[in-house]
Amino acid sequence: MYNWIGAIQMRPDGVNCMPDNNMRFLVVDDFSTMRRIVRNLLKELGFSNVEEAEDGQIALHKLQNSTYDFVVTDWNMPNMTGLELLQQVRANAQLKHLPVLMVTAEAKKENIIAAASAGASGYIVKPFTAATLDEKLKKIFANMA
Repeated sequence: MYNWIGAIQMRPDGVNCMPDNNMRFLVVDDFSTMRRIVRNLLKELGFSNVEEAEDGQIALHKLQNSTYDFVVTDWNMPNMTGLELLQQVRANAQLKHLPVLMVTAEAKKENIIAAASAGASGYIVKPFTAATLDEKLKKIFANMA
């Protein structure tokens, strides 16, 4: 018998087995090509339940009106940045548990610190590979268990 904690399958002894490949991702980026790249990388890793939003404002609306298991967001976007989205997610009692992975071209130390301080679950600098995404997701899943 397995128990589910969030979207992570757990053995009866509490050991993390694997993420649920049906977990629902929301990919947020104002650049449609980047959304498609992240979607394809997630699919390559076995995750096909992926939706998209083109900015933080649209993403927040989707998050408040539907159920997601994981958010992957860019930093620099119009209307609401990824950092602002992260802050809104962490301030919302229904959403604050969601893992949020920042995927951005912002490699400055102060940006990484700001994201971590705001509660980012992880941070990847563009460009990146499927292996990098896989490694970061595994770390986040391990922390969720």
